[in-house]
Amino acid sequence: MAQIAIRAFGNDDASQVRDLFIAVNRLLSPPDLRDAFETYIERALADEIDRISAYYGEREGGFWVAVAGNEVVGTFGLEPASNEAMELRRMYVKPSARRRGIARQMLQFAEDECRRRNVARLELSTAEIQTAALALYRTAGYELVREETVDTLSNKTVGSGLRRYFFAKNLG
Repeated sequence: MAQIAIRAFGNDDASQVRDLFIAVNRLLSPPDLRDAFETYIERALADEIDRISAYYGEREGGFWVAVAGNEVVGTFGLEPASNEAMELRRMYVKPSARRRGIARQMLQFAEDECRRRNVARLELSTAEIQTAALALYRTAGYELVREETVDTLSNKTVGSGLRRYFFAKNLG
């Protein structure tokens, strides 16, 4: 695989980002939650993924892609969580590009971007089914803030009783 570069999302990336989002979420979906995941995917596409520039622009955030050559192999976004914190969103790595340190590179880039913006804390959440993400965040120094069972569908959660873990890291 070619060298990985992380750069700001451009509208030319939209179809690859959309395809990656759908593919990863379908892979994550347990068989008994397939319908819930399809509903979540449709909601997130309409509310966020199909309008990335507007969504993150409206929130004074940002969205980036990790690319190898012309191929988008990873994504992540940042949006304000409070005056002191940003929230890491949509961190995905293409299944065929996993286990190469791309997620760790993206996480480091996100932390550096927070520091550049003088934001002292990075917050994130992930679901119980994302075991690799849970391991990454723990080894990267993120502390578990809370966990909850989410029943409500939104552009951020599937709902359906999945357990979510909320982490934070002080970047000072």
